[in-house]
Parts: sequence; structure tokens; C-alpha cells
Amino acid sequence: MLPRFVGRLGAADAVTIANGALGFLAVVIAFVDIDLAARLILFAAIADGLDGILARRYGGTKAGPYLDSLADVASFGIAPAVLAFVVVTDGFGIGFETISLELLVVTGVCALFVAMAIARLGMYTAYDTATNYTEGIQTTLAATIIGSAILAHKPAAEPWLVLTITGLFCYLMVSRIQYPDLLVRDTLIMGVVHALAILIPGFAGRTFPYALLTLGIAYMTLSPWFYWREDTHADPADAEEPEGAEMHRNV
Repeated sequence: MLPRFVGRLGAADAVTIANGALGFLAVVIAFVDIDLAARLILFAAIADGLDGILARRYGGTKAGPYLDSLADVASFGIAPAVLAFVVVTDGFGIGFETISLELLVVTGVCALFVAMAIARLGMYTAYDTATNYTEGIQTTLAATIIGSAILAHKPAAEPWLVLTITGLFCYLMVSRIQYPDLLVRDTLIMGVVHALAILIPGFAGRTFPYALLTLGIAYMTLSPWFYWREDTHADPADAEEPEGAEMHRNV
């Protein structure tokens, strides 16, 4: 007897499921090789965009949006929180022999990140109906910024940076700030930089992780106010559909 999903899930769903598996691998590897774990999270973000392309090309399924949110919890909720925890505890030299205030603070911030990522994804799937923007920063982008920050810097030397951006995302993911979807041309540019940051992260003084981090921060801080708006000049048809949509899931 074949498993229930055979014949019911499509190619896009298979990539979505693989995205979740990459999140698990990132968690396991984070305790051994933090750079490789960060690259796996960035790879999962590419998979999160690829499943949207496949869904548009071959059609989505009813399970698609739910699988997407579940996979995103693993890859862009739990995995980046674990990476942040490892980086910060190693950087501050926090031991695990006793429960200290520092350990509680770092654990609390990372746990809150996971909780807010789950809340953001659940609220998105249930309530976000706009086709050209989303409220609250995308979990994929939050994970990408954390991953690229780890790749761009020596993690042990930047624990405050990683802890600060992790804490900031706890609010931004569930905020009412409207983040417009990227236009296709901008998605392609960011995708190329994204791939190069994964393939050759150490090239020319870690140029591509720095570039990806810069692009991510620029979108996070500037796009709600200076990127295109539906009531201005842009054609919403030129934009990527938002994260979690049945026929496309945003990078």
C-alpha cells in the first residue's frame, strides 16, 4: 500500500518538504560547523523560492500552504534560533554547568524568536490575503539575515550583533509594518547574491555574505517606506506573490 501523499502532493510540495529537512540538518550541524549550518539555512531559503516557481509552472495543491508554513517553522524559525543560540553562547563563553542569568537571557530570546515565527506563519496562512505585501517581516528574510550575518562575520567576535538582530526580529515578524513583495528583477538580483554567498562564502573577504546581509537589511529598513506601493507607480502583477501563497511562496 502506497503512502497517503503519493499522487496527492506535487513537485513544489516535495521541494517544500526538503526545505524543512534542510532546517533539521542546519540544527544538527550548528554544534559542529556554524558556517555550514548558516549556508544550509540560506540553501533552504532558495528552496523556499524554488517551490513557488514549481507551483506556478505545474500547479499547487491544497496541502501546499500548510506544508510551506510547517517547513518554514523548521528552517526559518527553529534553525536560525539554534544558530543564534550557539553563536551567542560560544561568543560570550556561557557555560552550561549551572543555570546563569546570561544563559536564561539568551535562551529566552531564541525561544521567543521561535514562538514569534510560529505566530507569524500561522497568522499569515489564516489572515493575510493581500497579493503584493505582507504584514510583519517574512520569516525567510529574518533567517537569511541571521545566516548571512553569521557568514559575514567571525561568529565568536559578534555575539551582540547576532543576539540583537534575533531579538529585533521577535517584534518585526509579528508587527503591523507592511513589507511589499519584491519585484521580479530585484528577486533575481538577490537570488544571485544568495547563491554566491552559499557557494563561495569566503571569496574576496566574504564579499557575497556581506552583500546579502546589506541587501537584506536595506529591504528590512527601507522597503516599508520607499519601495513600490499599490497606490503609486508599480504594477502589482510584476511583483512576487507573498510567502505561503498556494501558487507561490516568497523567498
